[in-house]
Amino acid sequence: MLVEKNVPLQAFNTFHIVAKAHSLIRIRSEEDVRAVLADPDLAVSPKFVLGGGSNIVLTGDVKPVVLKVEIAGKRLLQGTPRHYIVEAGAGEGWHDLVAWTLEQGYPGLENMALIPGTVGAAPVQNIGAYGLELQDRFDSLDAIDLQTGQVFTLNAAQCAFGYRDSIFKHSSNAELLQALGLKDRVLILRVRFAIPKAWKPVLGYADLEKKMAEQHCDQPTARQIFDWICDIRRAKLPDPAVIGNAGSFFKNPTVTPEQCADIIARDPKVVHYLLADGSVKLAAGWLIDSCGWRGKTVGHAGVYEKQALVLVNRGTGNDGDGATGGEVMTLAKAIQTSVYERFGIQLEPEPVVI
Repeated sequence: MLVEKNVPLQAFNTFHIVAKAHSLIRIRSEEDVRAVLADPDLAVSPKFVLGGGSNIVLTGDVKPVVLKVEIAGKRLLQGTPRHYIVEAGAGEGWHDLVAWTLEQGYPGLENMALIPGTVGAAPVQNIGAYGLELQDRFDSLDAIDLQTGQVFTLNAAQCAFGYRDSIFKHSSNAELLQALGLKDRVLILRVRFAIPKAWKPVLGYADLEKKMAEQHCDQPTARQIFDWICDIRRAKLPDPAVIGNAGSFFKNPTVTPEQCADIIARDPKVVHYLLADGSVKLAAGWLIDSCGWRGKTVGHAGVYEKQALVLVNRGTGNDGDGATGGEVMTLAKAIQTSVYERFGIQLEPEPVVI
């Protein structure tokens, strides 16, 4: 086990914010975690689990021991009468897994193509896009307790998935009857997916319908949907390798039908979607855009010109010429204030602030 000291984290977070880890350990197996827990000093030290760094905002150097998850491996674990059960190591790139499943003949994840991050981070956020969420294809996962070293398995119900939410985003609090929160307590090792053998396309989003019309195709294949979504995302979202960002910065808020009707009365063009439970999801990007934030900048942090839901790092990152975590959060809070003052809606950030 190698403990690296004062490790630059700019390359390990997609915002490309300059910061350092006081200590960093690369986790490539379950045994690596056990080695950390067997070390008297490391065992009692606070720890921070880092995947692809696509959903974090660093506001300074990271003092907890950084466990950089690099567990590899993709395989078809088994086939059931109805599903392919695919297993992937937590350190695998999410998009790489989606592409691999298609190549192997296991379609069903294509709507979530090009989402940045790792497989291990996907259940934490319950990632989703274009009508599909991770929970729709989830089977189970293995995780290791960072205090006891015990490895355990969780199914979908035990993960308590919600909209961009899971048990891994909540702390334990027995007094509030939240004793099962696993935030900062575990490291996800492997994730398994149940991909239906009877594939059906997930359509219905305006962008996909536009692609179908352009291509004169009303029965697209999984590969076509994969390619279309890659094209759509590349057209709307900046490539983190070119422009630092953390993808969609705010969650799409949900409101009651009455609240939505009130907003429509004032702003008839508000983009909204009726959900199965009767509530209404509003497009956070539209709310931000309507408040005039598209293209605006605070320091070196800015709002992306093509999609107001995305905050970006406008600096080069050279010689300190880049956005700081403080600038990003100052911009985010200003946006929240504007949206709340105009619409009465409190936007909730998606990234974890460290």
